Amino acid sequence: MNEAILIFGMFLMTFSVRYLLFAVAGRVHFPEWLSTALGFVPPAVLTAIIVPAVLMPQGDLWISFSNPWLLASILAATVALVRKDLLTTIVIGMLAFMLLRFGLGL
Repeated sequence: MNEAILIFGMFLMTFSVRYLLFAVAGRVHFPEWLSTALGFVPPAVLTAIIVPAVLMPQGDLWISFSNPWLLASILAATVALVRKDLLTTIVIGMLAFMLLRFGLGL
């Protein structure tokens, strides 16, 4: 029973926050500086998720050339800067990681 209450509470909070944002969409205009600042939120959140996963994949800081997560992410970042193509970046990064992690056993 407690799980059902917990799930219903999470649903209620998530729905109310999203509904409120959709209800006022178009009526509220943010200042230019705030709109510009909000544009940096997705890259900041993505960085906050990816960097710990790359540098601490097993819980401890692991910065070396034997870290397949780090090597594959460096290659993927290089491909992204050169090609500017999301699909190519994902495919090359995943192939590099799979080869390093499972093929070479790093």
